[in-house]
Amino acid sequence: MTQLHWWEIIFVSATTLVLTAYHLFWLLQVKRQPLRTYLGITKHLRRMWVESIMKERRDILAVQTLRNWIMASSFLASTAILIGLGLLSLLFKPEHVTELPFDLTLIFSRLQALFLVKVLLLIVHFFFAFFSFTLAMRYFNHVNFMINVPLECDPMLNTAYVANILNLGNIHYTLGMRAYYLAAVVALWLFGPEWMFLGAVIMVIILYRQDHCCAADYMGECPLPTNWEP
Repeated sequence: MTQLHWWEIIFVSATTLVLTAYHLFWLLQVKRQPLRTYLGITKHLRRMWVESIMKERRDILAVQTLRNWIMASSFLASTAILIGLGLLSLLFKPEHVTELPFDLTLIFSRLQALFLVKVLLLIVHFFFAFFSFTLAMRYFNHVNFMINVPLECDPMLNTAYVANILNLGNIHYTLGMRAYYLAAVVALWLFGPEWMFLGAVIMVIILYRQDHCCAADYMGECPLPTNWEP
């Protein structure tokens, strides 16, 4: 096994720093300026959706919408566990590496420990995605029952509680998708640390465009309430 080169440490550290700094910045904005993030806006809109569904008794719309979320979560969870188990089989049967379309045998023989770290990190990402999507399905199934219960049946049941359960499901769904995105960056590490860093920079640019918006640009057409809460 050869010695770990200095650029491997530098690029991996820089990649970790870039991704961590962006997500800390994103979470800080979600907390302090939710109107500038899609996560904060959609969280509020889900509360409004639950309130309208439960008060107007639009049960069919609720069931169809939740079914779509559950089907998407099920597909992504199944894909994640299949990829994760496939990577595990690669670890326990290294002779299968020669069947891949590019030569990883050289990497495996010269930097075996580092290669195992890369594959194990990929497995962790996909297993994390699997558990996140299964938890999302769990919360969506709970909401499927609660959202169809008339409000007058139980004073303990209210729209805020149901919306909170729905938002928990969507948080786990978001975490699962984020694990998929970051797995792509880790996969680039197999080709070299510089590719990993480049992929992280491109990923941050894409995520910024996906995560951020300014609701004030649309408030003229649909103003938000003054007592708005994320």
